[in-house]
Amino acid sequence: MITFFNPTCNGPLGWLCVGITALFGVTVLCTAKRSPVGKENILVWSLLPVLLGLLCVAMLGTGVGLVVFCTSCLVSSMYLSSTVLLPVGDKAVLITGSDTGIGHALAKYLDSLGFVVFAGVLNKDGPGAKELRRACSQRLSLLQLDVTNAKQVKEAFLKVSEKVQNTGLWGVVNNAGILGFPADGELLPVSTYRMCMEVNFFGAVEVSKTFLSLLRKSRGRLVNMSSMAGGIPLPRYAAYGASKAALAMFSGVMRQELSKWGIKVAAIHPSGFRTGIQGTSDMWDKQEKELIENLPEDTRHAYGDEYLLGLKSYLLHMPAYCDANLSPVLNAVLHALLAKRPHGLYTPGKGAYLPLCIFCCFPLWFYDFFISKMMSSQPVPRALRTSEAESKNH
Repeated sequence: MITFFNPTCNGPLGWLCVGITALFGVTVLCTAKRSPVGKENILVWSLLPVLLGLLCVAMLGTGVGLVVFCTSCLVSSMYLSSTVLLPVGDKAVLITGSDTGIGHALAKYLDSLGFVVFAGVLNKDGPGAKELRRACSQRLSLLQLDVTNAKQVKEAFLKVSEKVQNTGLWGVVNNAGILGFPADGELLPVSTYRMCMEVNFFGAVEVSKTFLSLLRKSRGRLVNMSSMAGGIPLPRYAAYGASKAALAMFSGVMRQELSKWGIKVAAIHPSGFRTGIQGTSDMWDKQEKELIENLPEDTRHAYGDEYLLGLKSYLLHMPAYCDANLSPVLNAVLHALLAKRPHGLYTPGKGAYLPLCIFCCFPLWFYDFFISKMMSSQPVPRALRTSEAESKNH
């Protein structure tokens, strides 16, 4: 028979349970009040342990029920502590690569929340910069910032230092990045590897090292935009993935080293978002021409012109498989900037979990098999098609 919970009948343990419930409820309400986002999730996470605990007390008795209830409150409190966001106030954030894509959307988003935004752009007179001037408040400042240009990085530092003065800079978001031309690693010219490393890795390192003195003043945040391709191996992303993997490792080491200064470091690994990073048709034509012209004759013959020319179609169809809604990425960056306890790694995007779980939890041969099946619709090099045809004939 179920005996419903009555604190009077259950003695001191019953009143202890009531006290814990009240304390937890007050904590949740204070948390929800301070947090500018995610109030719905907070209320859900507050009600679940209370209902679970009371049900356990009613069915299992006060002693066992209280243990279960306290455990559920502890788990819920750990989650709630990660949802508490600091007030925006007059916090200043530098974002690189704000011309297009995630950087552009992030500059608008943070500006709308009240941040003082320094938007670094590759072209201060380009359409992206003009749109930021039109759509954002007077708090936003545009900076001419090519992250591969040490002089421009230094000039940007001086301009930001002049504006933030003794308060320091709260956040640096290393977002600037390039994709290059997705192709087999054997086909990519070394210049593509160098270009990806210069922008995606060395550029982020240059900006980080230059602005760390301002982050130290505010005990702020360093956020690096890596990629799912930097965490797991993906075909056709040898150059891009290697540069993002280097950035991810840099983020991990800096997270450990900068913690003594009170600076928190996070890496964002988005997957499957439509950002425009793949570039324009003219850029593809130029990169395709460079790729084909620099191939050794035997390599070009083995792959065949049909395979090589088909690489561009992969780029053309890529946006169709990507999510146009960048909100998960923007929310991840916001959490990394404002959470009292930010995560070291964020993986926004629905497509990230399955391949990431398989890569981490299964043997490598199974992961390789899984990826090969995902890529099975891609064209086959000429030499392999010829050998397959010959084996069938025999």
